[in-house]
Amino acid sequence: MATTIEQLLQRGNVLCDGAMGTMLYDRGIFIGRSFDELNLSQAEMVRAIHEEYLQAGAEIIETNTFGANRYRLRRHGLEDKLEAINLAGVKLARECVEHIREKQATDAFVAGAVGPLGVELAPMGKVSAEEAQEVFAQQIKVLATGVDLIQIETMTSVPEAEAAVRASRSVAPQLPVIVLVTVDDDRNCLDGTPVETAAKRLEDVGADVVGCNCSSGPETVLGVIERMRAAVKIQLMAMPNAGMPQVVDGRNIYLTTPEFMAGYARKFVEAGASLVGGCCGTTPAHIKSMRSALRAIGSMQRGTEGKSAVVAMKDKAAEAVQPVALGERSLIGKRIAAGEFVTMVEIVSPKGIDVTKELAGAALLHKMGVNAINVPDSPRASARMSAMSLCIQIQQKVGIETVLHYTCRDRNVLSMQSDLLGAASIGVKNILCLTGDPPKLGNYPDATAVFDVDAIGLVNIVNNLNHGLDIGGNPIGVSTGLTIGVAANPGVPDVENEIRRFAAKVEAGGEYAITQPVFDLRLLEYFMKRVEAFRIPVVAGIWPLTGLRNAEFLKNDLKVAMPEEILARMSHVASPEAARAEGIKIAQEMLTKVRGLVQGVQVSAPFGKYSAAADVMQAVL
Repeated sequence: MATTIEQLLQRGNVLCDGAMGTMLYDRGIFIGRSFDELNLSQAEMVRAIHEEYLQAGAEIIETNTFGANRYRLRRHGLEDKLEAINLAGVKLARECVEHIREKQATDAFVAGAVGPLGVELAPMGKVSAEEAQEVFAQQIKVLATGVDLIQIETMTSVPEAEAAVRASRSVAPQLPVIVLVTVDDDRNCLDGTPVETAAKRLEDVGADVVGCNCSSGPETVLGVIERMRAAVKIQLMAMPNAGMPQVVDGRNIYLTTPEFMAGYARKFVEAGASLVGGCCGTTPAHIKSMRSALRAIGSMQRGTEGKSAVVAMKDKAAEAVQPVALGERSLIGKRIAAGEFVTMVEIVSPKGIDVTKELAGAALLHKMGVNAINVPDSPRASARMSAMSLCIQIQQKVGIETVLHYTCRDRNVLSMQSDLLGAASIGVKNILCLTGDPPKLGNYPDATAVFDVDAIGLVNIVNNLNHGLDIGGNPIGVSTGLTIGVAANPGVPDVENEIRRFAAKVEAGGEYAITQPVFDLRLLEYFMKRVEAFRIPVVAGIWPLTGLRNAEFLKNDLKVAMPEEILARMSHVASPEAARAEGIKIAQEMLTKVRGLVQGVQVSAPFGKYSAAADVMQAVL
């Protein structure tokens, strides 16, 4: 625990907060208002947001003063309240930090947020560098009365950023200064300055930490951190947007998940960043997931006894073993390696201990010639029997191979390794690596999520185990011989993000993929074309609809792309029996259409209707 901001910065792997504006917008604050003025008129709302970030694990929170400079406040007729707004922002953040220090014996710190002036500097505009420095100094002098450091962010112009740093050094020389630029898709500052040059100039003018915030998302910011690391010796900070916003029902929605941001938190640290947080679209849920990721990194680093984790892993890599060939690990691995068509059916664990129905369904499907039974891991974060237990019982009592869905939601990396070693030892050889639905979607929304890693990190863990290495890179003797499956969703709204994640899963060691239910062939075709450069065998998900409500649930709750013509077909049926028959017909049609595109199908059995899955499978068996 750090007792001073200097100790915290020296420690590294510091977690900062996320977006203030996004949270205020989500609470109904009109985007045209001065968010900074809310420190006076809606103080409890601002306080609540600060508290949420601290509860999520943030060690530095920013004052709600991003736009509280003279020029920006003047647009709202609030120039005369500059001092009051900044003082109120400091007071709110400081009270929240002191409260959590007292309540949880946890140290946290306050950064005074300073954004761009909102005017062009000469020669493009009328404001000189000297005038800009004076305006920055006016705000920073007020903030310095109660903050632990100054955070200058979202700087589009390097000269303006330099003016802000000089202002801070002139009126608050005792406070550390962070300065963050925002960049274009080529990872250059918006005034055209290369980020390496920007970082060096800001270091020379007195910044203690430099980095990047906002921009188009984590991947872009990661590239900036990598380039800055080679240019400067001071600490780096990464605070990306949660991707680019999508307009949904008239509102800007950020679709990047907390788990995805957590994965990049690790990458930022590996690239050389000491401080990590989020900008637009980042919520306390994102910060909480990032906290888990940084804790996992801290544990690994402490275990290397002074040696960097990267070097330690390289040392251990020499002790890795050659994995068992894919075709020798399991029957599913054998079929995939041989290019044969794979058939699977999904059977969900019961909520109690009676598995009679599930075993009977597995036996029916085995008799038909289905290759494997997929067992989800408490889907939709529901409380169910262990998926591994059902897999073992199906294999032992029915004799058909299983695919264990395994999620990161409920387990830390130690538990994951234990489970995976146990699965390999007892003969459960097929693992589908998933991030997992967050608990808030399930019947126990207050349950604690872990998310030490996401699906990409889990694939890395399984791949290491297949090479005879544990999570610390230590040899475990022999390969676990697990087949590694990954998930894909061709119909997700942010398909570019999905393709990037799919590529990362393949790079980590994914050997085949199972898609979310496919109802729109065009989306699957587009996805398959986009992943040609890193293609692995793909198994298409097929879902026999049971009715219109089922179709609407898939579309609205599970975000499965559902063409209007299918919704229309399901809405025109006359009875529940006719709806089920129509759903099976649609599934059979889709299975026939995808057969030439993929190397297998996974058919779901909605509401435990295994006969419906069997009827669909008749098209290929």
